[in-house]
Amino acid sequence: MSRKRKNTEAIRINDLHIIDIAEEGRGLGKADEMVVFVERAVPGDVVDVKVVRKKKNFAEAVIEHIKVASASRTLPFCEHFGTCGGCKWQHMDYAAQVTFKQQAVASALQRLGKIDTAAMEPILGAPENRYYRNKLEYTFSNKKWLDAATLQATQESFDGANDRVEILDRDALGFHVPLRFDKILDIQHCYLQADPSNAIRLAIRDFAKQHAYSFYDLRQHEGELRNLIIRTSSTGELMVVVVFAYTTPERIAQLMQFVQTNFPAITSLLYIENQKKNDTIFDQEVKVFAGRDHIFEEMPIDEQGLEKVRFKIGAKSFYQTNSMQAYELYKITREFAAFRGDELVYDLYTGAGTIANFVAKSVQKVVGIEYVPTAIEDAKYNAQMNGIDNTLFYAGDMKDILTPDFILQHGKPDVVITDPPRAGMHADVVARLLEMEAEKIVYVSCNAATQARDLAMLSEKYEVLRIKPVDMFPHTQHVENVVLLKLK
Repeated sequence: MSRKRKNTEAIRINDLHIIDIAEEGRGLGKADEMVVFVERAVPGDVVDVKVVRKKKNFAEAVIEHIKVASASRTLPFCEHFGTCGGCKWQHMDYAAQVTFKQQAVASALQRLGKIDTAAMEPILGAPENRYYRNKLEYTFSNKKWLDAATLQATQESFDGANDRVEILDRDALGFHVPLRFDKILDIQHCYLQADPSNAIRLAIRDFAKQHAYSFYDLRQHEGELRNLIIRTSSTGELMVVVVFAYTTPERIAQLMQFVQTNFPAITSLLYIENQKKNDTIFDQEVKVFAGRDHIFEEMPIDEQGLEKVRFKIGAKSFYQTNSMQAYELYKITREFAAFRGDELVYDLYTGAGTIANFVAKSVQKVVGIEYVPTAIEDAKYNAQMNGIDNTLFYAGDMKDILTPDFILQHGKPDVVITDPPRAGMHADVVARLLEMEAEKIVYVSCNAATQARDLAMLSEKYEVLRIKPVDMFPHTQHVENVVLLKLK
């Protein structure tokens, strides 16, 4: 391997062998004693790279030339690959992706949690790795991202007369470009969500341009159109939410009527007027333009013969974004718990009560706790809709709700199911679990690193019996992981 330095700003490394995948999804190589993280590199590649950031013990680099392509490398299928921030592993075949995800989970548990991964089972890959999401959120912006080719073509159209090129059409509806909060990539076709998702997005974008709607300026906080949310369900229902900022009731009605007329299959057509400086809608009023304020999702009758469970999904509801794999994830959770039928179960971070209601008919009672009050209302509605009368749900901060008095009131759980956000569980919640000494804990996580940290703390009283990753997010480095712990 040779290394050459052109100047202090341009360090190049030739013939770098990519030997692994880092936690962030980048390829990893070693040059002498320095670890090099390479964007869009695949284990097995031999590449020439340019270093873009260097620290004492590691460097970050981009590929300049692929000398030897990995057997796992494949052609990306999306025209937006490399610019869009999603689907960063399209250049790697799917079989390799799940292999590396399995390795990444094992590495995090071993390195950060000192967990013996001998009990780890093969990852459950996704049967569909395109059009698998049931929810997408797009952003309107008057600052469309322009690639080099577009800039060059535009410059030529001005005959090189101006150094600063003024683009006439800078309106875009799509996704944020990585590291550029105010730049939006105008998406032509997205492979994440099945039709009519693409058709709806493009129709709304074109109608808005034709009728001179102003797209939101993320820096100046002005403009009429802000966000577009599209949700689909396995039942065939469809929700569309248009988020406006500064406009009139007449302009809202004009656009919403266009959507309703051209897409009559929409079950739930909603809108929001958000004039805050952030995009969150949880504190905003959702208004119904046509149809209901929700759609329904359902999980079918499974091999145990249990009845299907239906879930109400509103504009603010949390539901796993991969419906097919969510069903498998919940079945694995139930299998790990190995219910006898007489258990008291605590479901922490219950969300809309999806796991709680899914397992309710297998146990005596489930107590669900969740921070978001609207999610708890959905959880209660879902229980009632499915004829489930053995669940209780409480809203509040987990560390504040899960107190000794709460446990005294509801009873010591036999099984705890916990599915926290990416940050993992608060230390106070882990401490409470150690005090409760439930017979089993089933820990579902979307972040193996924070899960490993929590497992290390729980190892004081618990041993890991089973581990199984589930791929919910093909073509990304993200992976869910389910761990069964048993009281020592």
